[in-house]
Amino acid sequence: MQLKDMRRLSDTELADELKSAKEELFDFRFKLATRQLKNYRGLPAARRRIARALTVLQERERATNG
Repeated sequence: MQLKDMRRLSDTELADELKSAKEELFDFRFKLATRQLKNYRGLPAARRRIARALTVLQERERATNG
């Protein structure tokens, strides 16, 4: 999901997206530790999803406070 798509989400949808991305990253790390991970491209993709969601949340927080 791109940043412009995340900006269109509501606060609850954005929180759900962040939660699912964190769970996905946890699964990738677990599979990596147990040597079950076949596709390593998922790790940076999950990190980017988390960073994008946190960026949008921070933008919204600054807009309301600032």
